[in-house]
Amino acid sequence: MKDMVFDESIILLDLEADSKEAVLTAMANNLEQRGLIKDSYLQAVIEREEEFATGLPTGGVSVAIPHTDVEHVIKKTISVAVLKNPVPFGMMGDPNETVDVELVFMLAMDKSDSQLSLLQGLMQLFRDEEMLKYLVSETDKTKMVDVLKNKLNFKF
Repeated sequence: MKDMVFDESIILLDLEADSKEAVLTAMANNLEQRGLIKDSYLQAVIEREEEFATGLPTGGVSVAIPHTDVEHVIKKTISVAVLKNPVPFGMMGDPNETVDVELVFMLAMDKSDSQLSLLQGLMQLFRDEEMLKYLVSETDKTKMVDVLKNKLNFKF
């Protein structure tokens, strides 16, 4: 994942939100302020989440991986939010069901193949229940960045 922006500035800890839209808005606004996404990204990710839900009931800590098309991205990045309280997201594969999400990985990829390889890496990470528990309890953003770079094999 060369040329990817991934640092402490795009990790949000103890994010307070009462809906998935509030989570997506806070994360997208943070990315937009850093010049990483276009102003069209937020609406596109909300619309995509309605059509293709991204909540995953993983072991111990449920996650969501909202993302949208590459034309809404300026520079590829992945934002991470640890939610103060779980927020219901539609369940991947069954949008009529919800899952209470605690950890959100918002993807903003500038190429479709980058998105696919990152999703594959995340799926492996989601199988590691201890790692997910660690991520929701870690309070040091620098440690989180280092662990995720290592686990997801980011090349910087």
